[in-house]
Amino acid sequence: MKRRTFMAGVAGALAATTVLGTMPSRALADTLETIKERKKLLVAIDLGSPPFGMSDASMQPTGSDVETAKLLAADLGYPLEIVPVTSPNRVPFLLTNKADIVMASFSVNEERKKVIDFSDAYGVIQIVIAAPKSTEIKSIADVVGKRLGTTRGSTNDKVATTEAQGAEMVRYDDDATLITALVSGQVPIMASSPQVMAAVNQRRSDDPLEVKLVLKTNPYAVGVRKGDDALRTTLNEWIAKNLANGKLNEIYQKYNGVALPAEMPKT
Repeated sequence: MKRRTFMAGVAGALAATTVLGTMPSRALADTLETIKERKKLLVAIDLGSPPFGMSDASMQPTGSDVETAKLLAADLGYPLEIVPVTSPNRVPFLLTNKADIVMASFSVNEERKKVIDFSDAYGVIQIVIAAPKSTEIKSIADVVGKRLGTTRGSTNDKVATTEAQGAEMVRYDDDATLITALVSGQVPIMASSPQVMAAVNQRRSDDPLEVKLVLKTNPYAVGVRKGDDALRTTLNEWIAKNLANGKLNEIYQKYNGVALPAEMPKT
């Protein structure tokens, strides 16, 4: 049951692929030309996933993915339109042409690579188990029987479900809801990212969470449709340029509090 929960988003993506498979292959591989003709870039971003995507005090989109997407759109020379998504519908929105690309702390994994392609990595994200200092967790065995909060359909969900067998997985629809649950005490332990932990601790400074275990370190990248080779090449060239000039690191460090690795992992 737990694996079926994680795979729901991929199952939806596969269904979309079946429908789209009846269309001419060229229609699935001309997104760069579509962007040029439309003169607008449609980017799917999860605005419930701080610090990657969120809303500021004026309810305007902000976060590292938002700022990165703005930089990309500016460099391409087109206005940016943000298409809001959640973790489970990132792949289906891409495959049904609701967005040109996905930039939503989109970790690269083998399930997703079966149905979409990825650019080179432009950031990294750890999957950690975090809990209050008073909660003793020294190994994965220490979470057996405990309630463990995560974001439904995310890579965090998949890895934690596999690694923390015997824990009671409590799944929330987005990071924002997970954060609220951790702040209010609905769930005592999380399987998510250090960035989510930092957002939690801003609101529960009297009893902050701390990293207990690091389950995995994943690169994240831009999601594109299969066959969009021209667009992927353009994105890879843009990422290489902006890693070299420090702009992507500046954005990442601004929102994550740490620098990017000197050498980015391969996707």
